[in-house]
Amino acid sequence: MNEIVEARKHNRAALDEQAGKALLAQYGVAVPKTATVSGVDGVEQALKTLKLPVVVKIMSPDILHKSDAGGVKVNLKSAHEVKDAIAAMAASPKIRGARIDGYLVEEMAAPGQEIVIGGLRDPQFGPMVMVGLGGIFVEVLADVSFRICPITRLDAQDMLAELKGAAILKGARGRKPVSQEAIIDVLLKIGGEQGLLMQHANDIKEADINPLIVSESGAVAVDARFILTSGGEC
Repeated sequence: MNEIVEARKHNRAALDEQAGKALLAQYGVAVPKTATVSGVDGVEQALKTLKLPVVVKIMSPDILHKSDAGGVKVNLKSAHEVKDAIAAMAASPKIRGARIDGYLVEEMAAPGQEIVIGGLRDPQFGPMVMVGLGGIFVEVLADVSFRICPITRLDAQDMLAELKGAAILKGARGRKPVSQEAIIDVLLKIGGEQGLLMQHANDIKEADINPLIVSESGAVAVDARFILTSGGEC
């Protein structure tokens, strides 16, 4: 299924998280194993295919920032906890009036360093790709690096080296080092010559993988947001 075509068919300005992750998976980016439920009734069946603990997230075209609306619950260890989370979301004042497509139940990613990879369609330069360290580094320090697409492996290496917090990736202050090769690999799958941003240059206005959880051995995209251009701009 073409996720972008499907979203346009329903006049949606963005891909929901499930569609966004499906798009990432098409380009070889690892995403958590997930199941979708319409409500509490489908929880037991969904958990048969997943490993606990899990995360539950609201799916709604009216809610772009799920965490701000109370639409994300993490580290749920049983069907009872998952059901309670879904019931609480459905009753939340910030969610109750929204259109709800369902609830995404997904396996929690292994611990690691949070990385942000994003993209945008610049009116002058076309697709651009961004990388930064997650958490306070993005929110407060704006510690990010940009390049015009398509990028090469050397570009991706330079982007990581430019980050003020680059030493953290190598294991500063007792932290475990993380796989920079895994980050570079995702950067190329997003912003490389055959990457997602180049292949969908006229369709994607903004892309946001936040966070990409990176460990010593790999990287997993645990959240993905794609804003579409209006009607496939040229």
